[in-house]
Amino acid sequence: MKKIPLILTAMCIMTSVSSCNEEQKRDNPLLAEWDTPYGVPPFDKIRVSDYEPAFREAMKEHLAEIEAIKSNPQAPDFENTVLALDNAGRALERVELVFWGVAAADTDPAMQAVQEKMGPELAQHYDAVMLDEKLFERVKAVYDRRDAEGLDPLQKRLTEKIYRDFERSGAALSPEDKKEFGEINKRLSELSFAFGRNLLEENARYEMILDETQVDGLPSGLRTAARNDAREAGYGNDSYRFDISKPSMIPFLTYSTERGLRDTLYTAYITKCDHGDALDNNAIVNEIVELRTRKAHLLGYATYAEYALSDNMAATPTGVYGLLDEVWEPALAKAKEELAEMKRLKLKDTDNDEFESYDWWYYAEKVRRNKYNLDQEALRPYFSLENVKQGIFELCNRLYGITFQPVVLPVYNEECMTYEVSDADGSLLGLLYMDFHPRPGRKGPGAWCGTFRNQAYDESGERIVPVVYIVCNFTRPNGRTPALLDLDETETFFHEFGHALHSLFSMVPYRGLLDVEHDFVELPSQIMENWATEPEMLRSYAVHWQTGKVMPESMIKRIRNSRYFNQGFLTVENLAASYIDMDIHNMESYEPVELDAFTRRALNTDRGLIPQIEPRYRFPYFSHIFDGGYAAGYYGYMWAEVLDKDAYEAFVETGDVFNKKVAARFRNDILSKGGTEDGMVMYEKFRGRKPNRMPLLVSRGLVSEPAVGEE
Repeated sequence: MKKIPLILTAMCIMTSVSSCNEEQKRDNPLLAEWDTPYGVPPFDKIRVSDYEPAFREAMKEHLAEIEAIKSNPQAPDFENTVLALDNAGRALERVELVFWGVAAADTDPAMQAVQEKMGPELAQHYDAVMLDEKLFERVKAVYDRRDAEGLDPLQKRLTEKIYRDFERSGAALSPEDKKEFGEINKRLSELSFAFGRNLLEENARYEMILDETQVDGLPSGLRTAARNDAREAGYGNDSYRFDISKPSMIPFLTYSTERGLRDTLYTAYITKCDHGDALDNNAIVNEIVELRTRKAHLLGYATYAEYALSDNMAATPTGVYGLLDEVWEPALAKAKEELAEMKRLKLKDTDNDEFESYDWWYYAEKVRRNKYNLDQEALRPYFSLENVKQGIFELCNRLYGITFQPVVLPVYNEECMTYEVSDADGSLLGLLYMDFHPRPGRKGPGAWCGTFRNQAYDESGERIVPVVYIVCNFTRPNGRTPALLDLDETETFFHEFGHALHSLFSMVPYRGLLDVEHDFVELPSQIMENWATEPEMLRSYAVHWQTGKVMPESMIKRIRNSRYFNQGFLTVENLAASYIDMDIHNMESYEPVELDAFTRRALNTDRGLIPQIEPRYRFPYFSHIFDGGYAAGYYGYMWAEVLDKDAYEAFVETGDVFNKKVAARFRNDILSKGGTEDGMVMYEKFRGRKPNRMPLLVSRGLVSEPAVGEE
């Protein structure tokens, strides 16, 4: 669809500074035209000092565009108001996407200083736009006449979406309330940055240094990697270094025979930013919750959860709790069975079945070996990072016909890999950056996917391809040994690639319709995980990095047989984090919260969580909800899993999990659509019915598979 260019009528605003601004644009690589391959960001030219002036110039340009819309003498209509707003701020978006992407993946003190300074200023900038009374009047005028304007369905949806965004951003508030609303947003930006900065520093500063007598039970590859880490950190050749990043901590908890050291390391993890020192996040969390509650009240909602969910598929806290409660009871029962089995093993080992949270991984691995004859370390040689990557590429080609070709592009860190992504007809679909390994103190924890440039259409109607990135914290190569992933890391790679496909396949005509509901966004990622352990898929990519032999059929069978292994624990720790997220954001009136007591009461007292399981995240390091955009939304992973398991059944039902026709429908009905329709509408169009929760419960081994005809 052709987009109509915005005609600015406020050029006089710009003329007094135009010559200075043009010179600044030429000198600042973030503002100048990007003469790079495919117009990707010129990372080789961008310096930290470029960001702040780029932000300021882009904000100035955005305000000039807004002024042009407000001062347009013509009556408000779709093109001169709604479409003009959708087109406005492209320069600012360009700077923001690059900055926030790099700030999360490859930060340093200078980047953090820019983030700390510009975050609140950007919040104020967007408040100035969204709280502008005259601008809102024009939007409302178009919204009120949307049925009489002769708009097509997408134009009408964009109009409704923008109007709703203004309402949710406080545009209808009184002047006094607008002032308070803006102050809240500014402070929330400051607090979010402080929370993330503290967590980044806490993750970077903790280390556990061991000697030869303290590494019993650890696989040789893990020991070698820990010794290399210690040497690089300056501890010499005879020490071993471990930290609280998942690639270091989880293998240690899984294999170390030293129970006291397992306790030490896990305790360091679950008490991150909870030590009463300069990096403590308890007060920050309390202030964030208080401000979010005030913000919700200003907008007429009883709780922040009601506000956050009003734009989601779940719609209300009742809808969320309904799902969580349905899964909680069978999951907790399953976890108790798993605990009893591990206690029996521990009793044989130690004549004592006393069991703590830090024992779970160690004895769960024993169960995996004893019950399924499956050793996590024995799997690693088959999951080299390169093999997994090629397997994902082959899967995408098999399902969608797309291909990946390495290409030389400017990168923000030399570890990045870059690819051209081509569609089945050979046309360029997008560009892909991948950044795989931890950089303590420079990269945030976990794994995520984002864009340096969103898909769009230019003035002539030509598609502007997205520039997508995947960032992970996978186990590093070790000497001559390549990066060898465990099964969880392998599934994480598939997961993040699903997010990447969602962005790469996007064919959305308006920027304002790119985003989907928060509890729909994990469907494209989680459905990809289903293919990771499909037998035919494993035969194609699980190849021993040394021998070149395909994973033995006996091992593939054991992986499939163990698919219900530890699912009680995994489900419960996920649900526990979802509950506390909902509970703290569903308070009708804020009162200071002692976070640990709140967590124990919500989970152990009220819902019967066994003390041997900690929630996946505790508040002081719950990055998803305090600096990651998932506030009152962590449940979305479970909500989307209902969709992904049911959607995957559409492939299974055909007898071919690589069915190209089903994949084409999934791409056309869901992956390419962005937010052009409600998530449930898109899902029902793909599936032909509402989602069924039974596949989720069955896939996690929480209920037996129903007989034919049952639901």
